[in-house]
Amino acid sequence: MFGIVRPCAHRLGAALRTEWTAHLCGLCLALRADHGQFARIVTHYDGLIVSVLTEAQTRRTPELRRTAGPCPLRGMRTAPVARGEGARLAAAVSLVLASAKVRDHVADGDGLLRRRPLAAAARRVAGGWDRAGARAGAELGFDTAVLVDAVDRQPGIEALAGPGTPLLAVTEPTETATAEAFAYTAVLAGRPGNREPLAEAGRLFGRLAHLLDAVEDQETDALSGSWNPLTATGASRAQARRIADDALHGIRTALRDTEFTDGRLAHALLAHELRASVDRAFGTAGCAHTGIGNPYGTPGGTPYALPGGPPPGVPEGPEKPPGKRGLLAGCAVFTGLCCTCRMCCAKEYEGPWSRKKHEGVCRDGDCCEACGDCCEGCGNCCSCGESCGNCCGCCDCGGV
Repeated sequence: MFGIVRPCAHRLGAALRTEWTAHLCGLCLALRADHGQFARIVTHYDGLIVSVLTEAQTRRTPELRRTAGPCPLRGMRTAPVARGEGARLAAAVSLVLASAKVRDHVADGDGLLRRRPLAAAARRVAGGWDRAGARAGAELGFDTAVLVDAVDRQPGIEALAGPGTPLLAVTEPTETATAEAFAYTAVLAGRPGNREPLAEAGRLFGRLAHLLDAVEDQETDALSGSWNPLTATGASRAQARRIADDALHGIRTALRDTEFTDGRLAHALLAHELRASVDRAFGTAGCAHTGIGNPYGTPGGTPYALPGGPPPGVPEGPEKPPGKRGLLAGCAVFTGLCCTCRMCCAKEYEGPWSRKKHEGVCRDGDCCEACGDCCEGCGNCCSCGESCGNCCGCCDCGGV
């Protein structure tokens, strides 16, 4: 499961964590129902935001949820999961995005995909996902050709990019694709007035997704000789951070202009968790309950700690990122993670393809008692004493 928005269970709180898991499982099951078991491997953390946005603009009814059977990723427990047009649109978008990622791995010759037979097989799989996404989109009235065209333009733009090329010229195809996906949630929800602000939010989200991926992979790409936007254009991390901060501000403004029926989860993901993703990518902050990634290296992210460095178990500096796995090796690891429930219950596991560290979706989240100890991602807005996922009525951002 790849994506930039990977919310910390401690910040979301129990209620919103349940909702987020419902959309994640709903996306996975929509992929299985419409496209078969194998399609479930394209379940995408960012793709589920399409489902979240659709439901956030819709009046909640019992038909929007169903009880799913036991699953290894939920520790063999049943759970309510999202269903409906939002989940199906998220599935179509995820298929197209996953197809693009596979083709990108093939073009870069990552891992086993350096071998021609495996590369040819991967291209066939990617082509099948493109066609499946197009069929699913057509049933919903959404033309995925816009997404495919944006993806197809990316290699040509990268080939022409060089020192001095604006970063925004490189991120434009991703921006165009995500703008269309976000905007169409307003059509599905019957709120045409939301289309423009959601298109803007999607455009800026696509910009961040492309940019943060480049920031996180820059060192690994340099070691493997892969193309990277920052290295190719000569842009500094400081320039990238300014662009990211501007995008965060623009997304909040767009959300403020959008009419939601219940926008709490959408707000938590796109306002607070997206900010945490930016901080994580640039190494300026992290989840406060662990102390990892925050500028002081201490639990709570505060400078008021005993001398002598970080507490036991917290690394003193960033570790050298491991190389990515190829498509088939990643699939094998993904299967092992599913069968052992590590993606659900482990405190931390290694991503099957990216090899980045992730937290288990359903792991116990009671390692901190006070809301203020774990809510750094909310901008320290939890002085009201509410749980982390419900504190935005009293924070400075006013819920937007």
